[in-house]
Amino acid sequence: MIMRGATQPPTNENPGRGRRALKKPQSPHNHAVTTAQNPTRTPPAASTSLLANVSSQLRQFAPFARMQPQAVQAFVAAASEVYFAPGERILSPADGPARQLYFVRQGAVVSHQRSGGDAVNAFQFDGGDMFPIDAVLVERTVSATYSALVDTFCLRIDANEVVALAAQSPEFADFLNRRALQLMDWSRHAMQVAHASQTLAEQSLESPLSSLPRKPTVSCTPQTSVREALERMHVRRVGSIVVLGPDDQALGILTQVDILARITLPQYDLSGPIANVMTSPVHTLSEQHSIQDAALLMARHGLRHVPLTAEGRVVGIVSERDLFAVQRRSLNQVGGRIRMANDTAALRHAAHDIRQLARQLIAQGVGAQALTELISHLNDLLTQRMVRQVAERHGCDMRRACWLAFGSEGRSEQTIATDQDNGLVFESDEPESDRPRWLAFAAEVNQTLDDCGYPLCRGQVMASNPACCLTSTEWCDRFESWMAHGAADDLMNASIYFDFRALAGQESLMQPLREWVQRRAPQGPRFLRQMAENALRNPAPLNWRGALDTVHDHAHEWLDLKLHGTMPIVDAARIYALAHGIAQTNTHLRLEAIAHALGVSTRERDGWIHAFEHLQWMRLQVQVARPTNETTTPGHANRVDVATLSDMERRILKEAVHAVRRLQQRLQLDYLR
Repeated sequence: MIMRGATQPPTNENPGRGRRALKKPQSPHNHAVTTAQNPTRTPPAASTSLLANVSSQLRQFAPFARMQPQAVQAFVAAASEVYFAPGERILSPADGPARQLYFVRQGAVVSHQRSGGDAVNAFQFDGGDMFPIDAVLVERTVSATYSALVDTFCLRIDANEVVALAAQSPEFADFLNRRALQLMDWSRHAMQVAHASQTLAEQSLESPLSSLPRKPTVSCTPQTSVREALERMHVRRVGSIVVLGPDDQALGILTQVDILARITLPQYDLSGPIANVMTSPVHTLSEQHSIQDAALLMARHGLRHVPLTAEGRVVGIVSERDLFAVQRRSLNQVGGRIRMANDTAALRHAAHDIRQLARQLIAQGVGAQALTELISHLNDLLTQRMVRQVAERHGCDMRRACWLAFGSEGRSEQTIATDQDNGLVFESDEPESDRPRWLAFAAEVNQTLDDCGYPLCRGQVMASNPACCLTSTEWCDRFESWMAHGAADDLMNASIYFDFRALAGQESLMQPLREWVQRRAPQGPRFLRQMAENALRNPAPLNWRGALDTVHDHAHEWLDLKLHGTMPIVDAARIYALAHGIAQTNTHLRLEAIAHALGVSTRERDGWIHAFEHLQWMRLQVQVARPTNETTTPGHANRVDVATLSDMERRILKEAVHAVRRLQQRLQLDYLR
């Protein structure tokens, strides 16, 4: 029965003010709701049409969009609807262990976590959000106070009903346990659908599926036991098994992804027939369909395996890995063109190919970490080729020098829109007399990179700048000067230059710099504190209510995903890495090493990493949506108009930004107390 009266109405933040009865505004479906003045009021029985209406509304949100209809109806039937006036308290630590889960149907709820007398953490829950998930699952007291921000209607469900529904619906259980990560996965899938049709028109993708290497199909009948089917998959080391009918037509399919949701969590009897857990009907393609057809089908429906047919009979199967192998051949082709490039024109074409390949791989769903590493790797190849060619023209022996990458390239985190951050370390007994020759060489490399679409650094962090063309001793002296003085420019320099790695030439010349950083940085607590203070001047973009804090420009709501998203994570990871002598420069690897050094939980570590991955992914999404001739100009390449995002995309972005703030709060506690 929907909308039962409350038995335990929430207390009011002002004990002297009673909860006012609902008169206006009206409930979203004009049905009676609980009020404090009349907690035992009994609403009329919910009609079938009303149940269907509310269920339909819920299916617009995660996880209900993926749940079976009967599971969504069970959630609605078990729920009570409650109304909260603006400013009214819903939950607080004083209420004891959380025994009820809330789903926001209309309005907004804000949570405030306090330390002493100051609010140190706020989060806004909008329509479609649920709270307090963690507290309900482990039956603990909430750590924040939850209050209605505006007139708010919530569906409230008891903890025992939550547990029962989780046992009934694997999708619901998985959502409760992996909310933020799952939302990010769904967002990536949506982005694949949006871009796949625009970027998969390469000639190689137009080849028929029959051109792919044929794999024997692992199959069974509908009556085959689940145990036997899983054993066949294990023995053959495959990720799927096709269920065939009498004429070898595809009746269904079971994949590794299905095992957790349909077999493990529901504890399905392994002696039961596979027909009860297989996906049916199953999407198939004929051998005459193109590789592009398979890529689009997988993107649209979130598939990883598609059976291939000939005259209606299953003759093979194509997997997501097969399609990525096609793209790997494209990757090898781009790398080969870079290695064969003999002039600036050829290098310019190769740089264009790098950006085009990145666009195609985004459409294939390649993750942000893998994609930024791939872009950086190809940019490395191009720069190495260019450095060798220019060095030969200038008569420079690269056995006596090392070309350094700084910033995002030094971290192997370059996106599609990227400028130059580089330097040179050279070997010399008379640096002042040798430096002009190295500067002339570096100037041509920097200009050629600019011609290839990698703009000159506006901050002059380039090897053609005398301050970035130094011997090993000079570089170490410069680092020491930054640490000794800690001026504003010193802190900015450290944030760029301390993410360095060797790119071309004699790598051993870089080793003294690496040894200096690992030895000296942990000995500079004052400098690390100053770096933390500087990093925290760029706080996570959240207002006092915990909502996204954007820059309004007419109908636009701009948020810089680099400045206010990935950069705070990069800054925090760098500071902790320097403090603990961690040699990695890649942010993902730094976060993993930092979590181990600090002894933080796996959950907190994964929160940092998933937030960084998603923000990087959004940056790539913004950049790939821009015209091709604009992606090489940094400008506003990382700005997203939040007003154009869907409700789900906003929630995912907000989850990621809150993870940024939690990392900044840890940084503040560790260095500014």
